[in-house]
Amino acid sequence: MNIVQKVTIRHLKENKRQSLVTMIGVIISVAMITAVTTLGYSFLDLMVRQHIAKHGEWHVLYKDVSLDQLKAIEKDSETKSMILSSDGYAALEESKNENKPYLFFQNYNPIGMKQFPIEVIDGRLPQNENEIAVSEAVIKNGKVDFKIGDQLTVDIGERWNPATEKEFTQTDVLQRDEHGVTEELRTNETKTVTIVGTIERPSWEPAWSPGYTVIGYIDETSLNKTDSVDAFVVVTELNRSLFNHAKSLAAAQGIETVNFNSDLLRYYGVTNNAQLHKTLYSLVAIIMSVIIIGSVALIYNAFSISVSERTRHLGMLSSVGATKRQKRNSVFFEGSVIGAISIPIGILAGLAGIGITFGFINRMLEQALGVSEKLSLVVTPSSILIACGISIMTIFISTFIPAQRASRVSAIDAIRQTHDIKLTGKTVKTSKLVGKIFGLEAEIGLKNVKRNKKKYLATVFSLVISIVLFLSVTYFTDNLKKSLTMSQNDLTYDIQIYSTQMEKVDLADYTKLDHVTESIVIEEANFETFFEQKEAPAQLKNYLEAQDGKYLYYVKLHGLDQEGFEAYAEQVGVDAKEFTKQDTPKAIVIDQITYEDGETGKLVETKSIHSEVGKQIDLLTLPTGDRENEQPKREVVGSVQIGALTDQVPMGIDTVGIGGVNLIVPQTTMDSLLANTDIEVTPYVYLNSSDPMATQTAIEDRKDSNVHVFNVYQMRQQDEQMIMLMSVFTYGFITLISLISIANIFNTISTSISLRKREFAMLRSVGMTPKGFNKMVQYESIFYGVKALTYGLPISVLVMFGIHRSTGYTFEYGFQLPWMSIIFVIIVIFLIVGSAMLYSISKIKNENIIESLKQE
Repeated sequence: MNIVQKVTIRHLKENKRQSLVTMIGVIISVAMITAVTTLGYSFLDLMVRQHIAKHGEWHVLYKDVSLDQLKAIEKDSETKSMILSSDGYAALEESKNENKPYLFFQNYNPIGMKQFPIEVIDGRLPQNENEIAVSEAVIKNGKVDFKIGDQLTVDIGERWNPATEKEFTQTDVLQRDEHGVTEELRTNETKTVTIVGTIERPSWEPAWSPGYTVIGYIDETSLNKTDSVDAFVVVTELNRSLFNHAKSLAAAQGIETVNFNSDLLRYYGVTNNAQLHKTLYSLVAIIMSVIIIGSVALIYNAFSISVSERTRHLGMLSSVGATKRQKRNSVFFEGSVIGAISIPIGILAGLAGIGITFGFINRMLEQALGVSEKLSLVVTPSSILIACGISIMTIFISTFIPAQRASRVSAIDAIRQTHDIKLTGKTVKTSKLVGKIFGLEAEIGLKNVKRNKKKYLATVFSLVISIVLFLSVTYFTDNLKKSLTMSQNDLTYDIQIYSTQMEKVDLADYTKLDHVTESIVIEEANFETFFEQKEAPAQLKNYLEAQDGKYLYYVKLHGLDQEGFEAYAEQVGVDAKEFTKQDTPKAIVIDQITYEDGETGKLVETKSIHSEVGKQIDLLTLPTGDRENEQPKREVVGSVQIGALTDQVPMGIDTVGIGGVNLIVPQTTMDSLLANTDIEVTPYVYLNSSDPMATQTAIEDRKDSNVHVFNVYQMRQQDEQMIMLMSVFTYGFITLISLISIANIFNTISTSISLRKREFAMLRSVGMTPKGFNKMVQYESIFYGVKALTYGLPISVLVMFGIHRSTGYTFEYGFQLPWMSIIFVIIVIFLIVGSAMLYSISKIKNENIIESLKQE
């Protein structure tokens, strides 16, 4: 250690308060970076574990693979492990549930039974091809008296549509009409099996599936060349090359269908979607840049103020022969010492903070949503290295400018302290209006700001960075949630019931079932209409051509029951009574839709129409006649007037795609419009339930053969979990950034004020009263706030637009400024600046004037 380094260490020890302030700034910055990187890794780890717990672990699926193809996949260098799977249906004549007349055999090899989420309730899983484990739903819901040890002889095959030769799967409901079941069970195998266990109903089985799951066994050694199975592969290395490799392998072996576990791979950061890749990388780049800039600002201010305090000390070193390089290295060495102490503490503080946060979050998630997996603190070497690397880089950048400035200070200027404050008449000149309007205190406050421009700019820079940090992160997190919501199914109900044979009055009786907490009855009818070319969104021009200056739209007319329409009208903010006057039928138009662009794969949010309240819409019947040889015939059924335009969607309604529009009317209007027509109308009932499975059982117990039931509770729950988890992540991020910003502002202002003790003592010595002193400080706060907002808001808008452009690679929606966040920032900036200055002043205003004037 050379003499300059020893002197630097000694100076740090002598100025414990300033050294501590600088260290705290670095610790906060490092803790923030560590927390963000750890939170990101932990959140993705949770998504991976939650997906595996619900859907099993696999990466690539090769469908209908023969024995030779199976051997080739097994020998492939990218295959780590392979799950074999096959399925089939067998008639279950004893079933008391008419909607579930089958056993669905889902067969796995031993690896599959470990990799897929199968929960054994009693007994065990099968260990050979003559054993099965049955779902408890067969016993509870199907009322079939199966016991462990029972033997079954079953004919296994596939479900087929005889008209179209289409094969049905577990996601397809039982096909039937008023005459009964319309599908066929084509059997190809007869087996005698023994029940060796019962399992919970698997999470991958939709509630409306027509078959109760039965787990069977695949013996790899008994497969012959005519057998075909599905091969689920876990790959050796997760990277983007697996997509091309799997497709190449499939092509070489003549395998027709290859699928990928896209959701799980996306959580691992592996996607074959180039646009999504651009979105992810550009968003990460923007948000990490914002974090690094915030960290640099926080540490830079701490070092800048430290160098300002050390100026006389550096000047004395210069007077005894210290070179520019030695003075510069003195600041770098100070940064190294502070970094060596602060970085480990910051990393531990960040990890501890996130760990404590997860403890609170897990309890909340478990109680609110019953998530099976918990957020775990995932600390990887890469996350620690990223945190250390970014922290070292930010400390270097933060010390570089102060070090350069320190090296250029001459010995005379440093000892006389003339480098920071350079006074000329022009420098401190203020407008006469300031004094006339706000008084002498405001004029002195403004002169104070101007005379010490470096500290003033450092404080404004700190405020600007805080504004940009908060608004950028808020906009970023809002965009994440919006993108997630756009990509999720818009499910606002637990159970859907519909029938083409029953009247809505009969269906409405289902709303009175036990456990139903919310319900709505909706009738739907399809029409067409014409809109002017100017009313259509720009995106529609890529799909359709205008006819005589008009676009032909398809219309979904929805008639809501009275209670449901009144609730929806209140949600939209209109008077429901205005829509029940039959002389002028009115409709609420949903004018915002989300659809997937077939060419680019983007999810696009746009207006369905650009129209206005009062516009009349003619409802045309769907065309009849030979479209190729004659002009399609359409008749006007009636007209409705646009009573309101909204982006709010009532429970149970899915918005249409591009070139369509949803019209919502009361049931009375629907009945009036269709009174003398033979338009086909389909009634739907949508239910929310405190116990969806019990409600479904109650519906099925009524044995209405022409009623179709879809229980989407599990899918809805999964969507809500994703949004909830994302909300926890995003709002935690915003809270962290807010705390960092406030700490940054307080640190900068309080340290700046403490360096102005002599200045304030001088003002008090010439007669400034405490009241006038407070007024001066208040006006200084206003000047700081206005200047910071003048720069901070435009820069924030540019960053937000950059984030919007990044998400535009995958999601397309209009750019909107977060006005509430902007107003919040404007108010909070003045509150924080004012509070910080008043707090700092309170610490020094009672000090002895003589002692403050003598301060060195």
